Amino acid sequence: MRLAFLGTPHAAVPVLEELVRAGHDVAVVITRADKKRGRGSSLLASPVKFAAQSLGLNVAHSLKDLGAYDVERGVVVAYGALIPAALLEQVPMLNVHFSLLPRWRGAAPVERAILAGDHETGVSIMAIEPTLDTGPVYATARTSIGEKTAYELTEELAHVGASLLREVLRDPQALASPKAQEGEATYAEKLTKEDFHLQPAMTLVEVARTVRLGRAYFFVAGRRLRVFEGHEGNGVGARGSLTRKDNDVVMGTGDGNYVLDVVQPEGSRTMRAHEWWSGARLDASTAMWG
Repeated sequence: MRLAFLGTPHAAVPVLEELVRAGHDVAVVITRADKKRGRGSSLLASPVKFAAQSLGLNVAHSLKDLGAYDVERGVVVAYGALIPAALLEQVPMLNVHFSLLPRWRGAAPVERAILAGDHETGVSIMAIEPTLDTGPVYATARTSIGEKTAYELTEELAHVGASLLREVLRDPQALASPKAQEGEATYAEKLTKEDFHLQPAMTLVEVARTVRLGRAYFFVAGRRLRVFEGHEGNGVGARGSLTRKDNDVVMGTGDGNYVLDVVQPEGSRTMRAHEWWSGARLDASTAMWG
């Protein structure tokens, strides 16, 4: 099948690679324009653009460029923008969405599923409509969430989605008979920086879930500390307290203790939490996080 592919982040790459591996003719890959890297002037290509160039595929940065290619369908994976209705009338498109629709329509389905404490999630292959993630579904696949991080879960769903899309595209009956979404819709709004901010008012469960998103942080002694890994500890510490017990750095949440494992102080490298504590020279009797 002659296809256009629309996507941007690393999570979209397995689907693109699977389409090529399955023998589809990917006529063009549309992804975001290169971005400036850091404070310098060098430009950084999106993960999808890098993969497309490695595969020898045509790359474009605007939906307007799609008109130059005669394609049967478009495949969209985390492209990052709504597709105009006029374009959908010209090119029918399938979306590989990382949730069990209609639950978690929107920009951050994996993160919202973790924060909500969902036991399972999955992938939905759906037809794209002008409205947000409302199209009928061709196929779904489920997976348990457990204690997976957002990165781990996204990686898994990317590969599950690639396999599921391959099956849909080679099944004319599946392509001809998508089913309307059923059930209560929920919306996965894009996360803001504050959504990753660990606060003393959070419960132990909320702290642990937020850390699993991969960008958690809090402030101690006026400086930001990013938290990459941690685990539930024993006992219950005072809410907002930060202490060292033996070789553990422990956050008190009021209903439990959360042990920091891997952190990154502001302006420094990633390190074990006890290394950071030794260098921070905090008073264990007065140190607070928030």
